[in-house]
Amino acid sequence: MRDLPPRKVLVTGASGFVGKKIIERLLQQGCEVRGLCRSKQSDLEKAGVEMIYADLADAKTCRKACEGRDTTFHTAAKVGIWGKYQEFLDTNVSGTQAIINGCRDFLVKKLIYTSTPSVVFNGSSIIGGDESLPYGERIPCHYPTTKVTAEKAVLSAHDLPPGHLKTVALRPHLIWGPGDTNLIPRVLERARKGRLRIVGEGDNRVDLTYIDNVVDAHLQAEIALDREAANPGGNAYFISNDEPVKLWPWINELLDEFAIPRIEKRISLKSARRLGTVMESVWRTLRLKSEPPMTRFVASELAKDHWFDLSAAKRDLGYSPRVSMSEGLSRLLHHMRS
Repeated sequence: MRDLPPRKVLVTGASGFVGKKIIERLLQQGCEVRGLCRSKQSDLEKAGVEMIYADLADAKTCRKACEGRDTTFHTAAKVGIWGKYQEFLDTNVSGTQAIINGCRDFLVKKLIYTSTPSVVFNGSSIIGGDESLPYGERIPCHYPTTKVTAEKAVLSAHDLPPGHLKTVALRPHLIWGPGDTNLIPRVLERARKGRLRIVGEGDNRVDLTYIDNVVDAHLQAEIALDREAANPGGNAYFISNDEPVKLWPWINELLDEFAIPRIEKRISLKSARRLGTVMESVWRTLRLKSEPPMTRFVASELAKDHWFDLSAAKRDLGYSPRVSMSEGLSRLLHHMRS
């Protein structure tokens, strides 16, 4: 993959898994990087990153952060399966609109938005799904619901004056690898505590995406937005390792590496959904801030197939996963054991 010349870049979500990894790659390319996040990042400051500390709900600061940038990578979001709708709305929708406004007002040339495949959630299996899938409706989770609105806003902003901003949205699925503090660590923690159950038949296939491949996709999208012909601007693309795995056998093989007992206990999807409905009601009634152990959204995600056709990303972005699932697992295990 070729690199663009050094440029001035804004990365939102600079403290996050994806944002920080993108920043590392940009610094290697000699870019002048500005990071936006809420928590202090001394390591990034020492590396020469200009840091702005603000919440995405702070529209004025977010807009101003775009000033003088050539490219913006908008990776920041409020994620999770539970929480107040207003908080998701303020961060994922209003915050994204502030970034769009900043890019347009300060004539930023490119905006690459980190979306999620959950925007097409419909409660059913997705087998080789492509970008023709419609946005989900009545999704029982605030995160994907607000990401739908945000992604639409980003794509609608493509090629609008002033400045003719180029925009693209990427939908990486289940990001993992060294530095991940969410996906794999949570699986291991819950397994150690005996809090995991196989939901459904246990043979569902899912896509995962190794972090280096996610970074590659973002930088390749930035390059592709320079094209005059067949420009990917205004479109969304699924991103993954292009190696769907059977979810529960893959998790059990991971548990074997850490001498954690395999997951054998099961719960039917119907029972898991029913349990999720009850827990959501209890958590809502008692106004609990912690995440329920089960929700309707999680039940479907754990039991259904979710893997995607990457033909569009390969064709339009030149995307091809560099790090395979097996190599990624080897790197992750080395990192976690060192």
